[in-house]
Amino acid sequence: MSGFQKKAFEHLQNKANISPDEIMKVADSVKNANFKDEKTVRNLVKQLSKMAGKPISKEKEDKIVKAITNNNMDMNQLNQMFKK
Repeated sequence: MSGFQKKAFEHLQNKANISPDEIMKVADSVKNANFKDEKTVRNLVKQLSKMAGKPISKEKEDKIVKAITNNNMDMNQLNQMFKK
């Protein structure tokens, strides 16, 4: 897992009230996942949104997926997307 993905999981733990156990279950399920694959990332984003109890719009989901698959999002941008 890249530093970006690790930081994303830490961010979700701290900001979205997702327990470490839930995060680890998700992390284990995507341990060998291809984060360049849109379908994989989209499924992960939906799963995490549901776990956090924070629905996201299709537009926001698309932005998050694009940023992750292109690996061009910093943590401040991710934080802003989850606050909106």
